[in-house]
Amino acid sequence: MPENINCRACKFYYITWDPKNPMGCRAYGFKSKQLPSIIVFKSTSERCNAFQSKKQAHRSEH
Repeated sequence: MPENINCRACKFYYITWDPKNPMGCRAYGFKSKQLPSIIVFKSTSERCNAFQSKKQAHRSEH
């Protein structure tokens, strides 16, 4: 598996209220038990292409 993407640093990542699927990705529109980047890799055999840093997003909004 390639280097993991830190979903927690992505602007699309969020914590859900669903205890069975506590992690979500707004870019791909799903919730899961695992980090979304792991699910994306398992499903597509490619790294997540939607990652956008929260820090970069905040800089561009100002």
